[in-house]
Amino acid sequence: MSVDLTVVVPAYNEERRLGPTLDAIRAHLELTDRGAWELIVVDDGSTDRTAEIAAEASAADPRVQLLRGDRNRGKGHALRQGVLASYGRRVLITDADLAAPIEELDHLDKALTDGHTAAIGSRARPGATIGAHQHRLRELLGRTGNFLIRTVAVPGIRDTQCGFKLFDGDRARAAFAASRLHGWGIDVEILQYFRRSGWPVAEVPVRWSHQEGSKVRPLDYVKVLAELTALKARAVSRTDLRVALLFLVLSAVLFSGRLVGPAHRYFPDSMQDQNQWEWFFAVTADNVRHLHNPLFTTFQNIPDGVNLMANTAMLGLSVPLAPVTWLLGPAFALNVAMTGGLAATAVSWYWLIRKRLVPHRGAAFAGAALATFAPPMVSHANAHPNFVVLFMIPLIIDRALRLCEGTRVVRDGVVLGLLTTYQIFLGEEPLLLAALGMLLFALAYGAVRRDVAKAALRPLLRGTGVALAVAVPLIAFPLYWQFFGPQSYKSVLHGDNAGNSPLAFLSFAERSLAGSAESSDHLALNRTEQNAFFGWPLVALAFAVVVRLWERPAVKALAFTVSGAALLSLGLKFRIPLTDIVLPGPWAALSDRPLFESVIEARVAMVCAPALGMLLALALARLSSVPRRLPRYAGVAAVALALLPVLPAPLKAVDRADVPPFIAHGTWRAYLGEGETLVPVPVPDAANAEGLHWQTSAGLGFRIPGGYFNGPWGPDRVGIYGPSPRNTSNLLREVSSSGRTPRITPAWRAAAREDLKFWKAGVLVLAPQPHDGQLRATVDALLGRPGKWVDGVWVWDLHRGDGRDPHHVG
Repeated sequence: MSVDLTVVVPAYNEERRLGPTLDAIRAHLELTDRGAWELIVVDDGSTDRTAEIAAEASAADPRVQLLRGDRNRGKGHALRQGVLASYGRRVLITDADLAAPIEELDHLDKALTDGHTAAIGSRARPGATIGAHQHRLRELLGRTGNFLIRTVAVPGIRDTQCGFKLFDGDRARAAFAASRLHGWGIDVEILQYFRRSGWPVAEVPVRWSHQEGSKVRPLDYVKVLAELTALKARAVSRTDLRVALLFLVLSAVLFSGRLVGPAHRYFPDSMQDQNQWEWFFAVTADNVRHLHNPLFTTFQNIPDGVNLMANTAMLGLSVPLAPVTWLLGPAFALNVAMTGGLAATAVSWYWLIRKRLVPHRGAAFAGAALATFAPPMVSHANAHPNFVVLFMIPLIIDRALRLCEGTRVVRDGVVLGLLTTYQIFLGEEPLLLAALGMLLFALAYGAVRRDVAKAALRPLLRGTGVALAVAVPLIAFPLYWQFFGPQSYKSVLHGDNAGNSPLAFLSFAERSLAGSAESSDHLALNRTEQNAFFGWPLVALAFAVVVRLWERPAVKALAFTVSGAALLSLGLKFRIPLTDIVLPGPWAALSDRPLFESVIEARVAMVCAPALGMLLALALARLSSVPRRLPRYAGVAAVALALLPVLPAPLKAVDRADVPPFIAHGTWRAYLGEGETLVPVPVPDAANAEGLHWQTSAGLGFRIPGGYFNGPWGPDRVGIYGPSPRNTSNLLREVSSSGRTPRITPAWRAAAREDLKFWKAGVLVLAPQPHDGQLRATVDALLGRPGKWVDGVWVWDLHRGDGRDPHHVG
């Protein structure tokens, strides 16, 4: 059956308007001589004479057909039935009220003749004319709803809901066959299908006039949004849900040592970082509860305080998780952030790899798993949530790639600005490293595909400008506070060379299946900084993948990214293995640049993890397409053998040292007056931050001097870990580490009095620990009197002799 045009008219209780509409359509089609045509009326379960009127028209003209529904199911269902029953080379859908006159078909027809696959009648495009208007309130609500729909679902199309559309017939039948919605949202669903398929759509201005008795209500726009939301939820396949659940299980296994009783379990490889991170969550929740400045606190480092924006407080998580911290404590909130955040990062990489690289779910899963659970990531999982909770990074990468496409530059630029702003409050150093990795990839890809680079440059620059315009006002004050506010600093001292050894890339991390502390500790700064331990089998696999798939531009760019990041991570200088030859490292070109001067250069190797994950995904996708089973299975087995040695073991956890009853039972309250501090012995610093744990256990009931944070030191305000040193804190730290009791002179006593006054000290507290006898003797000598054993600690009450009751609660 050869039909040039099919007109589909959905109708529900349209007895008053349907007859004149059918007459007008038939007259126009006859007059304009459009060849063979058919007119399909789909009665959607009408309760009036709509079906009878259509049946009479069909009896008078066999080119008019009636499809009758047994009940009302919605416009979407009716349109789907009509389009799927059509035979036309082109298919027009129009509402029964002919708000857009049938004569406007000529304009839509021209758009298809010019090469488009669909033409949408639009009331919002320049050139459109509107006759009778709706009530102003109704019109405003309609425009608002349409704006929301096109912003969320079909950007770039101004009028998605006008019921006058012309389609290429075969493409329309394919799109409607794949549709699922029964209501008004089908218009958007079909347009999304055309967009995803790369079929060009034209929006054509038309004449339009409001018709009394319209079935569209302002609240129908809300229904459209609800339908689209439900459709997206259904679009997530069960396989994808299983992948997300599996990533959550893997994350939970990694952190399993702390999931049960987190307040009483500790990751020893984190050194003091777990105490610090729980404190960050606790103090942020306290600031939120009391509406205090979330960028600053004086709970540590009395009287100077701590610039939280200049530390890795992860306000992007610690603020929204404040209710969890209030109810269940900072240890539990940190568990939620790390376990959920790591799983979300894996899902985010999986989504990016599937969308941009390979559609194969298994390959994308393997690539995302390597990107998320690679040895460097597991190493940082001990202590650094900001380096493992990276779910925003794949979203930022995807948005940058969208900018390169140049289709919706302003919108994508706005979104990129918002994503970047949020990532700044999750971690600035990971964002900087991600930008460095993206730059390496872009340089290599641009060199291989200059045509693509040339086309992408202008929209990328324009979109980046939009992103900056959005982000700068949002982050200007926080960044000003970070770099120029109280307790800000210029750069962080990490030593002369904190780069990786080339041998580290071929070695195995301590938590890898093939690794051990003996084989890894001498190649890394510590167990939280095993940034390059990918192991020689994985390095060999990556090399083989690059050689085999070298013809692909993406593979060349990924190989350059891995190589460039690895070289930069070697630091200012490195020694060639098995020789005494020391060469300058490429990091020297960046080491003194703003922002980069505070980066631990060994961490640049973390850029290799997602790049290697993408190479792995490409390799597995290629293997999945090999027709012969034996080579396919052999290839997968080789990949599995290369990955087996770097499979991570759960992080080590131990029972946590109990908080002394003096702190846990609140005895400390009797020893502190208004504004006074509790001074742990030794004074807390990066090497011993148990005092922070005391604070969080006591609900931040007291303040302490010293602490574990990044702050300024000296006139140049160089960043260091912990407070600016004072005589008494230095002395107590030396006794704690050496176990030697010094001779206390009057000068030492005078310095102690000055320091205790500076700290506003009310009481000194010494808990049982190594060398506690020497510490006790030192404090006795400094204060000229012995301490007192109270509730599991030695206490020196600084109010003694001033006429106050030492047990009076101030």
